[in-house]
Amino acid sequence: MASRKKVLLKVIILGDSGVGKTSLMSQYVNKKFSNQYKATIGSADFLTKEVMVEDRLLTMQIWDTAGQERFQSLGVAFYRGAHCCVLVFDVPMPNTFESLDSWRDEFLIQASPRDPENFPFVVIGNKIDVENRAVTAKRAQGWCNSKGEIPYFETSAKEAINVEQAFQTVAKNALAQETEVELYNEFPDPVKLTDNQNKPKEGCGC
Repeated sequence: MASRKKVLLKVIILGDSGVGKTSLMSQYVNKKFSNQYKATIGSADFLTKEVMVEDRLLTMQIWDTAGQERFQSLGVAFYRGAHCCVLVFDVPMPNTFESLDSWRDEFLIQASPRDPENFPFVVIGNKIDVENRAVTAKRAQGWCNSKGEIPYFETSAKEAINVEQAFQTVAKNALAQETEVELYNEFPDPVKLTDNQNKPKEGCGC
């Protein structure tokens, strides 16, 4: 019988400032969108959401980053233990798409996943509701394919287009990673000897 323990999945969202990371998270978790842009204060913030994947109840802890911290390490503790990484760019802003390589590399260096070649990423091209599109779906899909067939979604946090579908894939891929990590951690706990256990008993002939 499958284990029914509560599973906590850590998901990190990376991308340049202003691409809509916070808006995507808010739309997914709270079904809310604000037109008022507010930079994420500090280095990071997170929201949690309970989701069902393959009949399992999961708690997703989604970490949002302040985009301005690019080239400034957020610290290993922020990245470590992540089960999935979401890379976000803004389809009307080509420079935010060109930054994806840097964000992906930064994550792999800092998080040091056990199997970097197969670590689950999901790419989101946000703001498809905006008319002046600069990055084509074909170009974005091509980049994702070149990085190991990364799932790609085009979304609008404002119009709630594809947001649910994108994060459902994030949850599913994060769960697969969690299960895999769990398999590698199924070793018995080391036996800890106390000082009393190390001392020979009185009257022992050894």
